[in-house]
Amino acid sequence: MAVKARRKRTRRPQLWASERMVRGMGYAVVAGIDEVGLGPLAGPAVAAACVLPIGARLPGLDDSKKLTADQRRRLDRQIRRQAVAWAVAEVPPEDIDNKGLTYARQRAMELAVNALSPAAEYLLIDAWDVPELPLPQMAVIKGDGLCASIMAASILAKVHRDTLMIDFDAVYPGYGFALHKGYATAAHRAALMRLGPSPIHRMSWRPVRKALGMSGGIDPAAVVSADALDG
Repeated sequence: MAVKARRKRTRRPQLWASERMVRGMGYAVVAGIDEVGLGPLAGPAVAAACVLPIGARLPGLDDSKKLTADQRRRLDRQIRRQAVAWAVAEVPPEDIDNKGLTYARQRAMELAVNALSPAAEYLLIDAWDVPELPLPQMAVIKGDGLCASIMAASILAKVHRDTLMIDFDAVYPGYGFALHKGYATAAHRAALMRLGPSPIHRMSWRPVRKALGMSGGIDPAAVVSADALDG
């Protein structure tokens, strides 16, 4: 039992390794950033930025994809209370259609970072850096499972987007947005063929175009693999 307890405790300092390293370089305000919702057929892409005090007490903090909806909501409340700064930003479906996924990811992150107060001095970003953001930054591979600030940002973004999609379910009934959050499930595809696209569907996605009797478009399967099934 004592060995198990030690193993459980040793994971906590590792979650803050990136933040401690960057602060050791002289940066005081270090923000984690992550995005969700690149892969769905409907709804916005969402990014969050979060600055946590080192060692913030967030029991159960983990990769948002490994948490239940209830766990994410609980942590979302705790993160908002304890964060030095946090912000969430959206890019709507029409911008994704017109300008693409790379733009959507970068723009959502840019908006979230720019909304932080105090302003970020250094960015920790999951997987890929964002050269468009004029701040020193580090891409942390699998950061949403390894870095506390990125984990927190991932949870903020996920809970925000899920809440939006639940609200959209009442506005556009029949698609099941509250269940699948806009992802390309079999039930969603069937509803799309039956009802046609809603105003929040991404018209450049292949299943949406198919429902309109059009060919071509973006294959959601290719996007979901990069999106890590965050829905």
